[in-house]
Amino acid sequence: MMDNRTDLIGLSRAELTAEMAAMGEKSFRVKQLWHWIYYRGETDFAAMTTLSKEFRRKLAGLHRVGRPAVSEHQVSRDRSMKWLLRFEDGKEAESVFLPEEDRGAFCMSSQVGCTLTCRFCHTGTQTLVRNLSAAEMVGQLMVARDVIGEWPSPPDGRMLSNVVLMGMGEPLFNYDQVAKALHIIMDGEGIAVSKRRITLSTSGVVPMIRRCGAELGVNLAISLHAATDELRSRLMPINKKYPIAELMRACREYPGAHNARRITFEYVMLKGVNDSPADARELVRVVRGLPAKFNLIPFNPWPGSEFECSAPPVMKRFSGILNDAGYSAPIRVTRGADIMAACGQLKSASERQRKSRYLARLEAGIEDDHEAFPPNAN
Repeated sequence: MMDNRTDLIGLSRAELTAEMAAMGEKSFRVKQLWHWIYYRGETDFAAMTTLSKEFRRKLAGLHRVGRPAVSEHQVSRDRSMKWLLRFEDGKEAESVFLPEEDRGAFCMSSQVGCTLTCRFCHTGTQTLVRNLSAAEMVGQLMVARDVIGEWPSPPDGRMLSNVVLMGMGEPLFNYDQVAKALHIIMDGEGIAVSKRRITLSTSGVVPMIRRCGAELGVNLAISLHAATDELRSRLMPINKKYPIAELMRACREYPGAHNARRITFEYVMLKGVNDSPADARELVRVVRGLPAKFNLIPFNPWPGSEFECSAPPVMKRFSGILNDAGYSAPIRVTRGADIMAACGQLKSASERQRKSRYLARLEAGIEDDHEAFPPNAN
């Protein structure tokens, strides 16, 4: 059943203040609620014991503290976790947690599906369904912290230490909601993830890059994947609108970029396509003068893909050329591939599995399928 109460998750401080005013409450209630929701992670008003019983009763009648529904939670052999999350309209997106020994990165989605159609990315084979709201993005992170057990919000030593917008979708095509979500996540009285521990990855939406730096100040990652316009346009159609020269100009103007906070250029390694020594040398020329580093990503194959991953010696040679030019260029260790949680794989396996179950139920004559396969999915 639909819950028509107003969800407090995803409201800005100003919006939460307006909600309290509409209830006839003073503005100090905002700080109290923010503490309980985003510092303690509490979802039950009855447990918010510093609030009066009458105020808790009023809150419960008009409001709720929601979470996306977990359709599926998978754990990889390497301890990576992936969640398939269902939102109130039945649409779904995936998010991933990549733990290290004493820290970890949470990979958040900003859209359901994707509109970019990058040829090497399985996520890009799915159509864009819609943007995610700030509530739905913050909710992804809160589900992960529920599972990991990081409430109250620890000031130091937290396992979920970094947030990366590298999941499904292009964050800068949903900038307003992404910015709203990040301001909530960065708020020092709640979840309190520092902007220095947040990275936004974009395919290169040039007009929005400077605004992102000026208003959010988070780390910037660019999905580059080629050093020439001809090849990048073939791999990533968005390059036809925002070619490499314009993209590099936007990177040079990115507020806050300097040697201590370098821009990351992500580069998926495709056998015989973009992995030659000449490609590496051209990359050096393209980024010259930028505070830059590279993240070399082994291609994660998927059924029907036209590409293969570059051989390890080829990737090592490519990395060496960038290193010799003075740039950090580690080869990323693939994580979560056994649960389709690796780079470029999000949502695809889940859709295939759900479609298979859906068809099996139809063949069995079961018409009241609670897991109906969405008509827009591939």
